[in-house]
Amino acid sequence: MRMLKKTSTLILSRGIATFQSTWCKKDSLFRVHPCVSQAVAENKPVVALESTIITHGMPYPHNLSTAKEVEALVRAEGATPATVGVIEGAIHVGLTSEELDHLARCKSSLKVSRRDLPYAISKALSGGTTVSATMIVAHQAAIPVFVTGGIGGVHRDGENSLDISADLTELGRTPTAVICAGVKSILDIGRTLEFLETQGVCVATYGTSKNFPAFFSQQSGFTSPYQVSNPEEAATLIASTLSLGLQSGVLIAVPIPEEHAAAGQQIEEAIHAAVTEASAKGITGKDVTPFILQKVNELTKGKSLQANIALIRNNARVGSQIACALSKQMSERKLRSRTLHCGKRSLNSESDIVVIGGINVDFIAKGKMKTFHFGQTNPGSVCQSFGGVGRNVADSLSRLGHRPLFVSATGADSHSDAVLNYCKHMNTSGVARLKGQSTATYCAVITESGELSLGLGDMDIHQQITEHYVSQFEKQLSSATLLCLDGNIPVSTINYVCSVARKHSINLWYEPTDTEKACKPFLSDAWKSMSYSSPNLAELCTMTKALGIPTPEVLPNSLEEVLSVAVALSRPLLEHLHCLVVTLGAMGVLVCGEHDDAGSVNLQPRKQKRRRELCALHYQALTVKAEETMNVSGAGDSLASALMAGIVQGRDTDSCVRMGLLAARLSLASPHPIPPTLTLDSVDPTKVQTQNWSKPSFMWIY
Repeated sequence: MRMLKKTSTLILSRGIATFQSTWCKKDSLFRVHPCVSQAVAENKPVVALESTIITHGMPYPHNLSTAKEVEALVRAEGATPATVGVIEGAIHVGLTSEELDHLARCKSSLKVSRRDLPYAISKALSGGTTVSATMIVAHQAAIPVFVTGGIGGVHRDGENSLDISADLTELGRTPTAVICAGVKSILDIGRTLEFLETQGVCVATYGTSKNFPAFFSQQSGFTSPYQVSNPEEAATLIASTLSLGLQSGVLIAVPIPEEHAAAGQQIEEAIHAAVTEASAKGITGKDVTPFILQKVNELTKGKSLQANIALIRNNARVGSQIACALSKQMSERKLRSRTLHCGKRSLNSESDIVVIGGINVDFIAKGKMKTFHFGQTNPGSVCQSFGGVGRNVADSLSRLGHRPLFVSATGADSHSDAVLNYCKHMNTSGVARLKGQSTATYCAVITESGELSLGLGDMDIHQQITEHYVSQFEKQLSSATLLCLDGNIPVSTINYVCSVARKHSINLWYEPTDTEKACKPFLSDAWKSMSYSSPNLAELCTMTKALGIPTPEVLPNSLEEVLSVAVALSRPLLEHLHCLVVTLGAMGVLVCGEHDDAGSVNLQPRKQKRRRELCALHYQALTVKAEETMNVSGAGDSLASALMAGIVQGRDTDSCVRMGLLAARLSLASPHPIPPTLTLDSVDPTKVQTQNWSKPSFMWIY
């Protein structure tokens, strides 16, 4: 896998304002737990949980034990819990055990609603997020399902006091599904339902009845407009809301379990007594609910607390089942859409791309200090992702509107199960699973600033991508528009694929992978069958050195010298290659090839070989800050694959290169080598709002 040595200012693309680019990495005010970000990226079910129940809803230690139990219930149902809270001015999506304990014990916690978020952050305070604040965070984090106890509403006498919970207006403007036990009976439930209707919120009761629950009671005397019987029906309702783009939420009201509803009458009486006392003491605003809950718990001798915990458990169980059903439905919908898209492509006779190369399970360890202290544990974060140059290229092309056949090999082990499950959106029918072999693994240790400190890899499986195995796909190889090889595969396999490309006049792209493997096609005349290659400067030196061409012993540092060396080394390779794309890290990209009538480099495949004038274009890098850098293992592959997509789509040179730059920067800002947010629109220079593109510098190659 090619690691980009210097990534703090390395380009290579512009990030769109999504959860992963804005929340996960860019803004230090937001901390997303790695388990949550990975689950969201892989379209797995995630359930958002609020934290005012921890900070204001229950006494310690019941609050902590309940929070942990609810998270365990979510996991037991097959979803990932994402408790939201504010800790010392940072918004957390997914809390560690220590962070849960901090909120549970903190006696100065704020009750953080929409209006309180800016203040809590500006003062570096801690607090529990209400329904409204949790909805905001969940939506930004691409989590569509949120479970809570109950929502706020219109307070009694609200027509005069205008005391209306922000939860209701948030439901009217944030597309998140809220799973709860209805509205507390201390509120005006009728007016609350009327207000939700005015806000355009779809309300449905979960179960066999339309009776709208009142938190501790299964019935409030009011009915919901709609009813859903099971998780699948609820998920379909949520999916429909999201697909319509209404920008309003869905409220699923789940009645408290029958066995705990029996104490409802006693609790209701206690609630009325508590409301009267709160009024007499002049308690108002956001202090009312915590006072009443505590008072009711005293009056009922703990029965209200037990019922509260029971309904929260039930909501968590039901909400997780809905999240799992929604995740399944959305995945099936994407698959149907992709199948339809591929069918249309076949009808249009669009040619295929075949990618042959490595597939890895990557472990990226990023330190939290400028330097590492070897021999001891260093603070940092570790995340798992899936890479391999060939896999990265096939993944990227699959997200950019193509359906490449990916040919590779893995072991028959748990790593193979994980990576193939992640790659469901790709055509992996060419991946062999070999018993007795281990799937390739790679571990990269990078510093806080994005420097690669150490890399370790077990890549032996790549030697099983043999000429004999790949030859089984000769029909697909010989009919493809573009073939792509990475340097992980054996020399004999590279030579075989090059011979197929030469025999059938197929364009072949070689991704060198690293300096040791870059020379493989150049150990024979196989390289003369290649059309494109995308080395960095060190790999370009390895290529030319294998041909007996003198290369500098020390690579230059200044831009002028780097360009001069890159052009000189490219010249002999362009006798046979159509185009070379030399990646220069923070210095940008140099594209070398045939001069066209537009005064640019012609990236489109040659229809016939002829004598041609050669030139080069240097494109400046797009800046990526060190704190934005999450992963340095996929930027080069993203650049190359976006270029391939642009070329196959017939785009002009500037558009192709800018697509590559945009794709690579998205990769740097993602915990995954190929960001799940990558789409054709996200790298389309005409649709992306970014800095003005500078004009590339032109030079002749003599």
